[in-house]
Amino acid sequence: MRTITLRRSLVALLAAAISFGAITQAQAETLRIGYQKYGTLVLLKAKGTLEKRLAEQGVEVKWTEFPGGPQLLEGLNVGSVDFGVTGETPPVFAQAAGADLLYVAHEPPAPTGEAILVPKDSAIKSVSELKGKKVALNKGSNVHYLLVRALEDAGLKYSDIQPVYLPPADARAAFERGSVDAWVIWDPFQSAAEHQLQARSLRDGSGLVDNHQFYLATRPYAEKNPQVIGVLVEEIRGVGEWVKGNLDEATSQVAPLIGLSPEITRQAVERQGYGAQFITPEVITAQQKIADTFTDLKLIPKKLSIKDVIWTPPAKVAQQ
Repeated sequence: MRTITLRRSLVALLAAAISFGAITQAQAETLRIGYQKYGTLVLLKAKGTLEKRLAEQGVEVKWTEFPGGPQLLEGLNVGSVDFGVTGETPPVFAQAAGADLLYVAHEPPAPTGEAILVPKDSAIKSVSELKGKKVALNKGSNVHYLLVRALEDAGLKYSDIQPVYLPPADARAAFERGSVDAWVIWDPFQSAAEHQLQARSLRDGSGLVDNHQFYLATRPYAEKNPQVIGVLVEEIRGVGEWVKGNLDEATSQVAPLIGLSPEITRQAVERQGYGAQFITPEVITAQQKIADTFTDLKLIPKKLSIKDVIWTPPAKVAQQ
């Protein structure tokens, strides 16, 4: 009787091990991508070319939309997605919080794709007039750094304003009802506010920030799946190059995906940067400056080393 019981236990353990192995294998064969309502990933998702290429390797692609970079990076941090895109500031806050993420690639600068907006009838005419005013922004997003730099350029400190931390949808609502004096936001929300609300741009990123878009992955996924990451970056780069020569067609594809008019969408598409590349030393230096800025402001608790969280593609992948 004891022998039979032991055999049953061994069979059950073997079945459980096989089941666990199948689950682990299934997870390894799924690439989960986080994206936002803008950018090259929207077009890549619509085209379906990534799915076709990775299907040849037995990899399934799943997509999850996020309202902003900080939320997307939290998804990466907790393991709900493997790869995603965000602005230049969210990765700094994520690294400071201990997230095990790696910078994989970046897009060229797009400084006009974010701005400080004020209502069309606002008496505020310059950034210096924001002193003591309520300014809405998504905390830890790309526009957080734009605001810091713009204030600094105008001779103000971050403590001179009243930041109101809100995600884009809530910030727009507050902006429309006059609960805040200004709104720092990125495209396509920026373009939508300019067209639909006739919001005025007080200052965009020109001469202040690069506004790079970064592609990041969880460290475990990037290290275990370099070939998949290589294919991803190659496909993203290809879509970006296509957009540069086909703005009208790109606009017609993106507009229904993000639920905005062609006019609004075209402006947002034009202001993006296209041509994803693996991380360069120059970009690491620029990103380190952002990290140091937030450390000095005591918005993050410690000094960070950006070069420690850069993914280095294998030689074969880097040559693609």
